Amino acid sequence: MSESTIVLPALGLLENNLLWFVFASALVALLYGAFLAWKVLKEPEGSKEMIAVSQAIREGSDAYLARQFKVMGVFLVVLAVALYLMYIRVYPVSSGLPLGIAVAFLLGSLASAGAGFVGMSLAVRANTRVAHAALTSYKKALEIAFQAGTVSGMFTVGFGLLGATIIFMIFKQDAMKVLIGFGFGGSLVALFMRIGGGIFTKAADVGADLVGKVEKNIPEDDPRNAAVIADNVGDNVGDCAGMAADVFESYEVTLVAAIILGAGVLLDNGFVTLYGGMAAASAMALKLIIYPLLVRAVGVFASIIGTWSVRGRDGDEIGDPMKPINVGFYVSAVTATIGFGLVNFFYLKDPATGNPDWRFFFATLTGIILAIVIEWITNYFTHTENRPVKDTAYSTKTGPATVLLTGFALAKESSVWAIVAIAGTIFASVAIFGGNVGLSAYGVALAGLGLLTTTGFILAEDTYGPISDNANGIFEMSGANQGAGKKAQEIVTRLDAVGNTTKALTKGFAIATAVIAAIALFRSFIAEGGLLATGIQVDLPDVFVGLLIGGAVPFLFSSLLINAVGRTAFFVVEEVRRQFREIPGLMEGKNKPEYNKCVDIVTAAAQKELIGPALISIFVPIAVGFGLGAAALGGYLAGSILVGQLLAVLLANAGAIWDNAKKVVELGAYGGKGSEAHKAAVIGDTVGDPFKDTAGPALNPMIKVMNLVSLLVLPLLLMNFPLSVRSVIVGVSVALVILALWLSKKERITTGGR
Repeated sequence: MSESTIVLPALGLLENNLLWFVFASALVALLYGAFLAWKVLKEPEGSKEMIAVSQAIREGSDAYLARQFKVMGVFLVVLAVALYLMYIRVYPVSSGLPLGIAVAFLLGSLASAGAGFVGMSLAVRANTRVAHAALTSYKKALEIAFQAGTVSGMFTVGFGLLGATIIFMIFKQDAMKVLIGFGFGGSLVALFMRIGGGIFTKAADVGADLVGKVEKNIPEDDPRNAAVIADNVGDNVGDCAGMAADVFESYEVTLVAAIILGAGVLLDNGFVTLYGGMAAASAMALKLIIYPLLVRAVGVFASIIGTWSVRGRDGDEIGDPMKPINVGFYVSAVTATIGFGLVNFFYLKDPATGNPDWRFFFATLTGIILAIVIEWITNYFTHTENRPVKDTAYSTKTGPATVLLTGFALAKESSVWAIVAIAGTIFASVAIFGGNVGLSAYGVALAGLGLLTTTGFILAEDTYGPISDNANGIFEMSGANQGAGKKAQEIVTRLDAVGNTTKALTKGFAIATAVIAAIALFRSFIAEGGLLATGIQVDLPDVFVGLLIGGAVPFLFSSLLINAVGRTAFFVVEEVRRQFREIPGLMEGKNKPEYNKCVDIVTAAAQKELIGPALISIFVPIAVGFGLGAAALGGYLAGSILVGQLLAVLLANAGAIWDNAKKVVELGAYGGKGSEAHKAAVIGDTVGDPFKDTAGPALNPMIKVMNLVSLLVLPLLLMNFPLSVRSVIVGVSVALVILALWLSKKERITTGGR
């Protein structure tokens, strides 16, 4: 017996009514997001110069996403057809499940892309409004930026919850079999948008910084630099669209994992015995499937209440924007805890005694605690006021080498504490459920739900980052900084600096949920693969080989992305240098640079470079599974989860540490802007850019894509195809991986590349 063969009781009146409540919660999220968008767009846009810069950023962002959606579209349709044909062999066509999985995959893809598009669309309109508000009020600028970010959060949770609920309403107790397609679609689009957006934003950023700050000694967003528009566009396609899609798929995959494992408890004889037979156990399992949806619904209202609590205050001293944001996060977390506690009290009752089973509340609570711990770890290592960033900033006095060494060492340490926190959460789940394996696995999935209960607020934090970054750029490029007072400049600088920390926090949450979701899906893989009795025996050669390959893939994946940024940045640097050489009076401000040239370079590169890593994420697990077997594929997943998490935190926090160390210097420390210390800090920042905004974040969807691909192909692995068929599948998969490597390696800067 496996999870795919479990038959649950039909949904009763209570369950159907609860689904309508969840559906209404999703609509509330969307309506609240629409209301905030209307509210933000009512704010004044600022001067003509501000509007012109914002318009250029908006046009570049929209053009890039339109091109990326075309590239993704063909790929997604082909995969949807492949899923349908594959699942015809698993489920009878008459059940509607093969078509349901394929359509759910497309819906998940559209929802993930839609979440990214909506968040970015408002961000590129809010940036100029924040810049204008900063001229007169810190409070107003902070609140506009955060409310605009909240739009992204609300649409992300709204689309995710709406899609999952509709699938439940259509497929009822078979929904868990279809939801995996929905999660896979969201994860794959997130992977595409993370890779493409990450390459775009960091190639432009590195190119702009190396020529502008280091060679020409001009400010970060100086309008004479041909790469600054591409840099600001990149903030939106990478950190708004890319992160929204990333968080959407984390939100959805943790939900899918919890629902699958909620049904999977019926595979555990201990669970059936605990609840007095199969009938009562099945009824309880149905509640465990509905409970994750209710937790998500509670999260909508908790996020809304949390965003209401983010309030700035004007005064002689400009406060730390992180303080009101932290207040909002804690309000959101406490509200969510009360909410799912009430759900547990009224709904999750022991069928035998009628009393609430509080173990599920405490399992979900561990996710909230993990969120707080991750928030504390990330804030400690990346905030400008804490020792790690201060030490890294101080090291700029002796040059770029010590900056790189200090920041890298501290980031390595941060990855250790992050994984210790995740390990503690898993152990807590085992302790809560007294060692019951099925319920412990479900508890781990609940921790993921708890961690992302406040998704709306978490994504508001992230999108706030690029909005404030763009506002700072618009402030400088429009010339507003020339006529504004020192206080207005300090407002946008402080908002921008805190934006680096909020983005780092969101990456920390996304990485943690990637691992939690992957571990939960891993348990489902073991159950579905018939490996519960034997487990994953790493002492077996084929399993150990799978483990080694799985551990190696995150390094190969991140290597391709960092190289892609390096190659593209080379061409951006060359183009910016050319324009300074060839455009008369550019340095003196008499002529404008050709911004579109740099935008074209990074747009073309991002589209070319995203295919290779995506192929690796999909086809390496297929090759391992059909070549070495299900157990070896389990070893592969274990290796990729462990190494992927460590590497993702290392890369994300290293980049954030170097970036904020640069901000400390730019605020006047150790000689300030233009000093040798500043140039050393810029080198650290440019090295960290592809770490924190390209390779590190892209590892999150990569981990989940590989897990979901493994779960999707597992039924075929168990069909015992002839060796000739398996050999063909392995051969095609390996050929596609080789193609992925060739696509990445064919671009060479030593031969002119393009």
